[in-house]
This record gives sequence, structure tokens and C-alpha cells, in this order.
Amino acid sequence: MLSLTLLLHIFIGSTLAGIGVIAALVAGYGTLSPILIAAAAGFVLGFPVSWLIAKQLRG
Repeated sequence: MLSLTLLLHIFIGSTLAGIGVIAALVAGYGTLSPILIAAAAGFVLGFPVSWLIAKQLRG
């Protein structure tokens, strides 16, 4: 299940990181630090989300 989780994280982590960056920019944070924090938060949040989706796919 680890390989499926990592494969899903490639797509889910990058999507959540992109959503975080867009949210930071829309909120008016245009400097480097908030954008990097939002991207890192989306990347880290992608791990449990990927694990939950892989768990559901495996049944």
C-alpha cells in the first residue's frame, strides 16, 4: 500500500500545494515566505490524504 500512497501523493500533494499557493495569493500575501509556507503545508497535508485514499482504494 506504500507504493500506491506515494504514487497518489505525487498528484494529490502537488494539487494541495497549488491550492495553498493560490489561496495565499488571493489572501494578499505576495511575498516569498507565506507562499512557501502554503506550498509546504499543502505538500505535508497530501500524505494523510493520500494514505486515506489508498486505504479506500484497497478496500
